Amino acid sequence: MLVLAHISDLHLDGTERATERAERVRDRLWELPGRVDALLVTGDIADHGTEAEYEEAARVLGLRDGAAPFPVLTCPGNHDSRAPYRKALLGEPAADGPVNSVHVFDDAAVLMCDSSIPGRDEGEFDEETYAWIEATLDELNGDLPTLLAFHHPPVALHHPLPDAYQLRGPRSLAALLERRPEVAGLITGHAHTPAATSFAGRPLVVGPGVTWTLRLPWEGEGAADRDAPPGFAFHVLDDEGRLTSHFRVA
Repeated sequence: MLVLAHISDLHLDGTERATERAERVRDRLWELPGRVDALLVTGDIADHGTEAEYEEAARVLGLRDGAAPFPVLTCPGNHDSRAPYRKALLGEPAADGPVNSVHVFDDAAVLMCDSSIPGRDEGEFDEETYAWIEATLDELNGDLPTLLAFHHPPVALHHPLPDAYQLRGPRSLAALLERRPEVAGLITGHAHTPAATSFAGRPLVVGPGVTWTLRLPWEGEGAADRDAPPGFAFHVLDDEGRLTSHFRVA
């Protein structure tokens, strides 16, 4: 059984408000008394994609001092910038290619995939990322149930803001999933609202936002509810390959 914590859309920008909300969620997760195998952070970690914002994110997420009690796995969103992200958050050489990574656990694997398009708000998996996903799944030999985590949901969520900037080319992703029964589910962010649906026959879970919560059309005017508490999720991939998600606020 794999237990994952999940946060998204921190939008760290150097302000006291953004930092306090991110640290509030961080503290809740760091203080958990029970087992969590990893923390997923699905994009829009920084608000402007600057090195200073990623240096703050590295501090908040314990990526420099080893303070995190479990591995912290990240992928970029549309507000992120790949070269500063690599340099200041990951401690790697700056480069502009997609930021993809695989993480193998005892009973499952997680692929953190880059759905960002530099300079654009909508998302897309480019040819390099699709090839990487296929090659990585080949290397895993179909032996482990695998989760794909990325920023942009590939389906409409029934609000005009995220629906205008979702993952482009969803048919290509659906075709990949048809070939890959080992993919047990998809985990995304971007929409600032906790949501659960399906895509190509797989569960699709959207994590809540840390910085603000999306107000749905029937909840009132204005998209951003900045007074709602920051949210996070727990995802459990059990021994039968079933994905179950729980949502919390801090």
